[in-house]
Amino acid sequence: MAQRNTYREDEELDEQINMHDIVRVGAYLKPYKSQVARILAVVIFMSCIVVAVPYLTKIMIDSSIPRKDLGQLGVLAGSLAVMIVVFELCLRYRTVAITSVGQLMLKDMRRDIFTHLQTLPFSYFDSRPHGKILIRVVNYVNTLSDTLSSGLINVISDIFTFIITLVVMFAIDFRLALWSLALFPALIVWVRVLQVFQRRAFQKLSNKQSNLNAYIHESIAGVKTTQTFAQERTQFDTFQEQQGEVRSAWMKAVHIQFLMWPGVQTISTMTIAFIYYVGIVGFAGVNVTTGVLIAFVGYANNFWNPVINIGNFYNQLITCSAYLERIFETLDVKPEIENKPGAAELPTIRGAVDFNDVVFRYEPEGRNILNLVDFHIDPGRTVALVGPTGAGKTTIINLLSRFYDVSEGSVTIDGYDVRDVTLESLRRQMGVMLQDTFIFSGNVRDNIRYGKLDATDEEIEAAARAVHAHEFIMELPDGYDTVVEERGSTLSAGQRQLIAFSRVLLADPRILILDEATSNIDTRTEEALQAGLAHLLKGRTSFIIAHRLSTIENADQIFYIDHGEIVEHGSHQELLARKGAYFRLYESQYAMIRVDQ
Repeated sequence: MAQRNTYREDEELDEQINMHDIVRVGAYLKPYKSQVARILAVVIFMSCIVVAVPYLTKIMIDSSIPRKDLGQLGVLAGSLAVMIVVFELCLRYRTVAITSVGQLMLKDMRRDIFTHLQTLPFSYFDSRPHGKILIRVVNYVNTLSDTLSSGLINVISDIFTFIITLVVMFAIDFRLALWSLALFPALIVWVRVLQVFQRRAFQKLSNKQSNLNAYIHESIAGVKTTQTFAQERTQFDTFQEQQGEVRSAWMKAVHIQFLMWPGVQTISTMTIAFIYYVGIVGFAGVNVTTGVLIAFVGYANNFWNPVINIGNFYNQLITCSAYLERIFETLDVKPEIENKPGAAELPTIRGAVDFNDVVFRYEPEGRNILNLVDFHIDPGRTVALVGPTGAGKTTIINLLSRFYDVSEGSVTIDGYDVRDVTLESLRRQMGVMLQDTFIFSGNVRDNIRYGKLDATDEEIEAAARAVHAHEFIMELPDGYDTVVEERGSTLSAGQRQLIAFSRVLLADPRILILDEATSNIDTRTEEALQAGLAHLLKGRTSFIIAHRLSTIENADQIFYIDHGEIVEHGSHQELLARKGAYFRLYESQYAMIRVDQ
């Protein structure tokens, strides 16, 4: 997993091209091997045409024209015309087919990244800006488009053309063929030297693009805070700094990238000039006809064009390798919580929950976040967890939902260890309400239906009525069909919470978890919600984390958590009678209420 970083920090990358990543890209071709086979057949046929044209030209110059054989000349000219037409038709097919396969590969890669992201733990998303994650799914995959759409298959065509051209050149005149390769070592040296600088340049560009994307994402998310404190100028200055670094890195990478083509083109031109010189003066015993010399010039172009194309592909590969590394780094992050081999489906539960001497720490050698937490809850009971911030309340909930695994001890539901059952069957029977309620873009009805995708409109309305959300929904412009913006920005905090309550109730979970779920609801809304909340809690095991103690006075058990331990527990009245930690918390909270009044 990448280290924790912000938009100001570059992520580390390997110094060399990782050939394993290149091989993994090739694996995305496998589902489309039949299409690839057809494309390759066309590519090979086109390569044969490319090789045949100079040879026919040689015959025309050395045979047909000197002998004034107009019949043979006509046949050869007609053959050349047909070959050119067929070549252009094949080129069109190749372009369309390769693009189609390349886009299918990109679709599969995006699917794999998105699907994998859904399985990663909360710690992955907490350890880096979301903008740096987003750029991997969108920008980096898009950058691979040209390479995957044409490069992989075209380079095979170029390699085949390169090989068959060499074979024909050596078959016609091996001496001239050898001299044609005289400058080839210079090309290899040029490419090898450039690739080192180019990879570093594109690594830096990748980092700067990632940082800019992360900053833009953060700025959009915090735009209300920016406007509240009138810090638009500060944000703009930081944006200018970030995009300036992107531009600088881009220009440096482009300068290096465009050294490749002039270098290869210069070597190609020098080679053709050298072929003319060797052929005309008969250097080193070379003795060829005019037709052979002209053919060799044609073959030299056929030889160097694939070399240039392969060089350009290698150029792309260097560019893309930095992005591939990021993509596969994401795919290689192992989910911290997975189904164990042979995990069983959790049957319909009653809701008995047991924490058996649970110890939890984030790191194997780190400090204990929970220390020997032990409790046993009967089905249908309501348990409240209170205590200072950082005491371990949310950790208990996360272990129950198996967002983390215990370090020692066990957590069981109806006697089933949560580590022995599938995650889907466990979480399907749980309903979780968080303080920061997420509302999807769409209408109110679909947001509630997210708890049960096959729910009828009647079931949706019944759930909303039960938690007293129906009244405010009907006051919206289009009722349940009212479209809400992303994250529910057009709704109040209390309205978002009520919609989330409806969603959870519709899912009908056997275990309900409310983590500060009523903290954003005003007093008037809270009073209206109490009856609905009682309906929500009825018949299911419930865990409530709340700082507002008025919402938990009717809980069957209240656990006061501090420093990862249960300091005291009992009903509301029992804990007040003990005059311990809970009593002091209760008194301090109501003292503040009296002061406010």
